[in-house]
Amino acid sequence: MSESEGVVELERLSREAQRSLEAGRLDEAEALFERLGALARARGDALEIDRAFCYRASVEIELGRGDARVSELRQILMRSADDESCYRAAYNIARSYELKKEHKKAAFYARLAHDRAEQVERPEWLAASKNLRANLLLAESFFDQACAEYEEALRLAPVASPVWRAFIQDNLGYAHVVQGRQKEGFRLLYESLRVLRRHGAFKVYPCLDLCFAYLEIGRLPSAVKYGLQALATAEEAQYSEAIKNALFLLGEAANLGGDLELAGDYFARLQRRFYPEAGYLPQFLMAIDVRKIINLKA
Repeated sequence: MSESEGVVELERLSREAQRSLEAGRLDEAEALFERLGALARARGDALEIDRAFCYRASVEIELGRGDARVSELRQILMRSADDESCYRAAYNIARSYELKKEHKKAAFYARLAHDRAEQVERPEWLAASKNLRANLLLAESFFDQACAEYEEALRLAPVASPVWRAFIQDNLGYAHVVQGRQKEGFRLLYESLRVLRRHGAFKVYPCLDLCFAYLEIGRLPSAVKYGLQALATAEEAQYSEAIKNALFLLGEAANLGGDLELAGDYFARLQRRFYPEAGYLPQFLMAIDVRKIINLKA
């Protein structure tokens, strides 16, 4: 393969992997990023090797098996002079800690990613880092500050990246619903869902958030509709966190609707899969308002 052919193939694999990632096909994206890394190693291109590693690590982190990658990501962050590699390494480490609920550590690396994006004046990177920082604020229930960060992320996100903008709209819509600003929240959530459907992207997040939003205003059939869509999408993608949240919400919807047997079934599935040591959990969840203890972005 010639030098120019190698560059073209690297770009093609990267685009294809990004499309798979946006669509929620994480296993497919991982395989494509592995091919990207193999090609970079065959070319002996140190810069592309680091970038490919960061891309693949991002998928492994989302799949819940990226802990072993954090150490090498730190090494890239310390040794590399490449802005993209450093930004992606910091962002991935922050995301890893976010998923483990270690919010202070996540905030430190999110700040590093934000600073790198700011230095090189890359608005799409700034948008992503601000969205991540907003997620961390939301997880700590700082809703006003989170909304400000989401709004700035949306302002910076390129119009040419509609899927990425839709993910930010979903986050902001959920935050508004939690604040009691349902009209704004529903508008953003439905816009996010329309864009993601149009582009064949991963739509589990707005479906979950619409389920929650409809629970908040007491429209149980609509809540169930979107909860079931979220559960089916999450199970197809084997996305554990979304499956867990969907079971929480569907159990609550059934409980509020008076179908105690169905509610017990959902909560029992939740307990067996995610909290096997907590046999008391189904009965406990039947007795409380689940919406008060769940934060879909935490």
